Amino acid sequence: MKLNRRKFLGTATATAASLSASMVMATGHGKPKVVVIGGGAGGATAARYIAKDSKGAIDVTLIEPTRTYYTCFFSNLYIGGFRDMASLGHSYGTLAAEYGINVVHDWAVGVDRDAKTVSLAGGGSMPYDKLILSPGIDFVDGAVPGWDLSSQNKMPHAYKAGSQTELLRAQVLAMPQGGTYAMVAPPNPFRCPPGPYERVSMVAHLLKETNPTAKIIIADPKAKFSKQALFQEGWADHYDGMIDWVGEDFGGGNVVVDPHAMTLSIDGEVTNVDVCNVIPAMKAGRIAEIAGVTDGNWAPVNAADMSSKADGDIYVLGDASSQGDMPKSGFSANSQAKVCANAVRGALTGSKVFPAKFSNTCWSLIDTNDGVKVGATYEATAEKIAKVDGFISKTGEEAAVREATYTESVGWYAGITADMFG
Repeated sequence: MKLNRRKFLGTATATAASLSASMVMATGHGKPKVVVIGGGAGGATAARYIAKDSKGAIDVTLIEPTRTYYTCFFSNLYIGGFRDMASLGHSYGTLAAEYGINVVHDWAVGVDRDAKTVSLAGGGSMPYDKLILSPGIDFVDGAVPGWDLSSQNKMPHAYKAGSQTELLRAQVLAMPQGGTYAMVAPPNPFRCPPGPYERVSMVAHLLKETNPTAKIIIADPKAKFSKQALFQEGWADHYDGMIDWVGEDFGGGNVVVDPHAMTLSIDGEVTNVDVCNVIPAMKAGRIAEIAGVTDGNWAPVNAADMSSKADGDIYVLGDASSQGDMPKSGFSANSQAKVCANAVRGALTGSKVFPAKFSNTCWSLIDTNDGVKVGATYEATAEKIAKVDGFISKTGEEAAVREATYTESVGWYAGITADMFG
């Protein structure tokens, strides 16, 4: 049918009326545009699922400064000697080549919520209709007296995987015989609640092989920690007498470090240490604060779709978000990313949006083939992501059960990284 101007305008008006408001907004500059900041378990998964499921209908840009992403999950196993660093590294080539994602290796340094643009350290800006932030964690200044980021080479945190992880393992291997490894554990909430205690297990495993008379001290501001009974049972079984946990009741929260003198003070008692792994209090990655979507530390979100409570066109995933009952973990971020991707695609294309469902499992390795886990399922309520039910490994389990748990974790790692990076 040949259209004249009146018929064309009538057809266009009818078509526009059938679109959601967000679709009209998005089509103002061609394809709707989604910008994702952060290429980890949350960001990479969200970018991949939006690009894959929209089949080219949405222009997806992923901003991530590193060309090779090293996962924090399973990085403790590198310290223990169970994996090499290369096995933790992943590239973004498949996301670009097979899913058509525009991967930009740069730092996002600004967000203009009115103009809907993201500015880059290298210059220029990226427009968006929907912005997804998955920047992980940064550290709270002054959280551990005597320590700041300028001290991280002497007292590494190793809570962002890569060179810090390699440094910490090298320091442990260089300890004098009978030396002391100290950890300053973080207060709640923080990335990977079992992570510090799995790390202690992996350091103990390494020391048992290379430096069996060495000692480990954990200064912990908390009265209890994730999988405590499981870890302490495992420490007694595998590393008897090596590990001393100093919790809140015994001054574990009253800590001062001196990176130059290599000392750790717990409740006024000073100890000389050979390695000091300082894991400070955490907050959302800096770009979330710059975007103005945090409460000072974390970014509050709506449980149904992970949208920011400060801006409905911004979504915050994973460690950076304040969402309710889910722990800050790679599995959680991956689960949240799928819910977010479905919601964003629905808002921009009118596709069906399914009710939010979430799940998480955290595996930990205590010693060779001695794996334990904790996990739960969750649902979205008006107030938060709420836990529905959960499970945890039991103390006293048979060796075959623990080995099967560890094998399960290895399979999960292969699966989640394929889900993230394609």
